[in-house]
Amino acid sequence: MIRLFLLFFSMVSTAAFAQKILNLIPYPQKVQMNDGNYMIFGTLILNDNLPKEETEYFKKKMGSDLKFQNSGKSGARLVYTQLPKAGASDHLKEFYSLKITSEQILVQSYTKQGYFLALQTLIQLVRQYKDSGKIPAVTIEDQPEFAWRGMHLDVCRHFFTVEEVKKYIDYLAMYKLNTFHWHLTDDQGWRIEIKKYPKLIQAGAKRKESMTGAYVDNTFDGKPYGPYFYTQDQIRDVVKYAAGRHITVVPEIEMPGHALAALAAYPDLACTAGPFEPATKWGVFDDVFCPKEETFRFLQDVLDEVIGLFPSQYIHIGGDECPKTRWKECAHCQELIKKNNLKDEHGLQSYFIHRIEKYVNSKGRKIIGWDEILEGGLAPNAAVMSWTGIKGGIEAAKSGHFAVMTPGAYCYFDHYQGDPQTEPNAFGGFTPLDKVYSYHPIPEELNKDQSKYIMGVQANLWTEYILDFKQVEYMIFPRLMALSEVAWGTADPTHYKKFEGRVISHFKILDEMGINYAKSIYNVTGKVMSLNNGISYELSTSQNPTGIRYTLDGTVPTANSKRYQKVIPVSKSTTVKSAYFEGDELKSAISSQEFTISKTTGKKIILEHQPSENYSFGGAFTLVDGIIGNGKQLGKTWLGFQGKDVVATIDLGQTTQFNEIYFNTLENKGSWIHLAKSAHIFVSDDHKNFKLVKEIGTEEIKKAEGKIKLHVGNQNSKYIKVRIENAGIIPAGNPGAGSKAWLFVDEIGAN
Repeated sequence: MIRLFLLFFSMVSTAAFAQKILNLIPYPQKVQMNDGNYMIFGTLILNDNLPKEETEYFKKKMGSDLKFQNSGKSGARLVYTQLPKAGASDHLKEFYSLKITSEQILVQSYTKQGYFLALQTLIQLVRQYKDSGKIPAVTIEDQPEFAWRGMHLDVCRHFFTVEEVKKYIDYLAMYKLNTFHWHLTDDQGWRIEIKKYPKLIQAGAKRKESMTGAYVDNTFDGKPYGPYFYTQDQIRDVVKYAAGRHITVVPEIEMPGHALAALAAYPDLACTAGPFEPATKWGVFDDVFCPKEETFRFLQDVLDEVIGLFPSQYIHIGGDECPKTRWKECAHCQELIKKNNLKDEHGLQSYFIHRIEKYVNSKGRKIIGWDEILEGGLAPNAAVMSWTGIKGGIEAAKSGHFAVMTPGAYCYFDHYQGDPQTEPNAFGGFTPLDKVYSYHPIPEELNKDQSKYIMGVQANLWTEYILDFKQVEYMIFPRLMALSEVAWGTADPTHYKKFEGRVISHFKILDEMGINYAKSIYNVTGKVMSLNNGISYELSTSQNPTGIRYTLDGTVPTANSKRYQKVIPVSKSTTVKSAYFEGDELKSAISSQEFTISKTTGKKIILEHQPSENYSFGGAFTLVDGIIGNGKQLGKTWLGFQGKDVVATIDLGQTTQFNEIYFNTLENKGSWIHLAKSAHIFVSDDHKNFKLVKEIGTEEIKKAEGKIKLHVGNQNSKYIKVRIENAGIIPAGNPGAGSKAWLFVDEIGAN
């Protein structure tokens, strides 16, 4: 795949537009500003040969911004030329050119899809320049780099109406995304009508209550939820609506895990007798589909109806987070493993996926699944959606399988996008706008031929903490804009500030549309940095930094507070509060950061094992940045390690006296997060010979509820090594049994 490079201006020819940047998102591959000609707003004459449905869409979106006339002798015209299909390879089906002069707007493309994309660009230009009454003369030649440009929506944890789903699809179309991944079944709800199995919506589309608040609170609202589901007529309506916007709807029917809602309706499909009910908690559960013949007949029947509703090439079959506990205890499963010479339960999962793929292929379709479908060996024609990182996508591409990249660290829009203290409650993680924009979907590990198997990129919106559609809008905007430019292939992280400026210009459009977008980029953000063997705190904002005011005593900043001019040295425990002002008016949320300074703060630190990419914000320095993690917010103050110990060596710089070591570790078994199994503290003067000075076991860690303070005696050393042992394999009786446990650790301090 040839990567096209962004060209902001090939030619800028008049002084009036010399400094103009077209505020287009995603930015086109090639833009040429032409000399002296402008399209004047007025009546636009529509030529007779314009593709009808797309043109009607354009007229509707323009509303009162443009007037249209179907014929006329004079006036500017919208003209369309369809390029010869004989010259169109598959990767050119979304190509378009758009040329605007004083006399006409000329669109050229090979397909109606390309014409539709040109109209999206034109809509943005009209909205950008409508106040001035004219659009600059410009020639744009454009096409996307990636064929799969997707957004996902989970309607199982919380449900959204047909009209809301259509709005979501419209948002994708605005920014040239072309795939809507509809997550329709899960433990917490079955949302699609299957006529052969009516109990799926009778028993599976409702739950007795829902989890509320932060995950670790383990509280519930006590309110029945549902029944909520889509009828087959509603599904057809949504699919048709999306097709009118050149968006493919890919349905997801989860298997073999995330099946509680289905098992609540048909318990005979499980390994145990039940009874079951749709989950009220978020998380992963042991009861999954049992790979017996009646289960496969059921799933084939379900897939028959799904395939009849969705014309998409791919059917998503989930495949993720399937605990093997029940299979290990099931006589039928163990006999199946033996009968088919499977290695273990992971081989049984591969057997399950192979069976489903063979059936889906027989219907002329293909399967795609989360990267756990790689377990035990990938089905012959399956595509992989790589979410746990990029490893799954790399493995798939190297073995000749197609992949869609959607790593949680960059593409999970249920993560926080600003300071967790100023944001609505989210699932965890920290994925701000600039991080989304920095992602490039083709891993460096792939060569040119292997890179061809990366179909594209997708972001996912899981809705555990998203109660209504306004919150959906808040979580996807403006991050959807960054995703669109990444997927289009024109994102340039070295010019992020230019992109940020274009985003802010689009806020006016979102305001006019009544979209509830996040304004997190207006807030003051802080970055902890090493400074003279200690730390400093750098403040920034998307606005003029001279508007930042801050305090160091914990009081709320006002317009008269100290103006931010340079990084703030932090040498003692304190709370920095900051905000952005324009004159006397507060324009942002109040940002607050508490620092707890110890003898390790800002010192050099080396980790033997690196954290998971999803929970690696700040890297090893996060453990010595003076910030104690918030147990309710797995945002940017924790490091997360799956199946790995934390082994950290801290260089104090000189021989230092201390008698206490502290750190925190979390427990949230529903999310596979377990307290540390043990901890050992070592000291050294030469970084070679380490002496054990303290150890603590499981029971002591449980008693302390993960808030560890260890008295290590009077030490006088230069190096501290802390080994915090991961719980290992999750034991039976726990969510995710048989999988690797997560270990979360925050600040490692010394006093």
